[in-house]
Amino acid sequence: MSWGILVTPISIFLARRFRVLDEPGGRKIHSGTVPRGAGIVLWLGHLLWVLLVGGSLPATRMTAVGATLVFLVGYVDDMKQTSPYLRLGVHLTAAVFAVSAIASPPMTKALLVIWIAGCTSAYNLIDGMDGLCLSLTIATAFLFCVSGQVVPWLPFAGLCLGVLFWNFPLPRAKTFLGDGGSTLLGFLCSTQMAGLIAKGGLGPFALIFILALMGGIPVLDTLMAVTRRFLRGRSPFLPDRGHLHHRLLDRSFPIPAIIVMMGTMHLALLTSGMALLKWLSRTFL
Repeated sequence: MSWGILVTPISIFLARRFRVLDEPGGRKIHSGTVPRGAGIVLWLGHLLWVLLVGGSLPATRMTAVGATLVFLVGYVDDMKQTSPYLRLGVHLTAAVFAVSAIASPPMTKALLVIWIAGCTSAYNLIDGMDGLCLSLTIATAFLFCVSGQVVPWLPFAGLCLGVLFWNFPLPRAKTFLGDGGSTLLGFLCSTQMAGLIAKGGLGPFALIFILALMGGIPVLDTLMAVTRRFLRGRSPFLPDRGHLHHRLLDRSFPIPAIIVMMGTMHLALLTSGMALLKWLSRTFL
């Protein structure tokens, strides 16, 4: 937590210095220019944890490689817009690195690769409101800590809490995660869950249902967004103001209340997924 609180101001200074800024306008709900380099704090904090604690595990090393790819392409996109197809390709490649260390059948690995890449993008799409993406990530980490998965979730939660101190709207965020930060959170959350899900030994249909639940609010909101844009004849990569947090904001809910509501729904989905995974694993293994 101390890392996020102390290092984030440095990232704010550097973002202003190198003009990595988020300008208001269009579908964006913030006013004023805001630095968006907080993702680098999350990335460096994760790498530091890997080097000091978890670097001896092959799965941790592969995840760190994938996380670096995800962060770098996102950070480049923060400075100069890149092709969505390029980003998707990098996300899939990063997911392959992460899944390569999981002992599972080929079909399970293929589904996990698609799911991880999808979660990576979904967390980016949900990052349209101050503090929302980090709050959902912290809620995920809290749930897994309570269920006994303290490592690596507890240090991950502490890192996110430190950055949230600067990203929460009191009265407004001092920095944004940027694409580099939000996609990194999605990648790390999904890869850390993937190993646990793979241990269930589920068939493809049960696995798909579990993955949909464990993706939580970001994946649910993304599926709704893709469906909405498809029905309107629009590209799924084109942004709009139809996301759940936008709809709640348009109904005059305050941002902290929206974060609490969406966090509660997110925890409900994840809890249901974990309970069902546990039941199916005991029933069919």
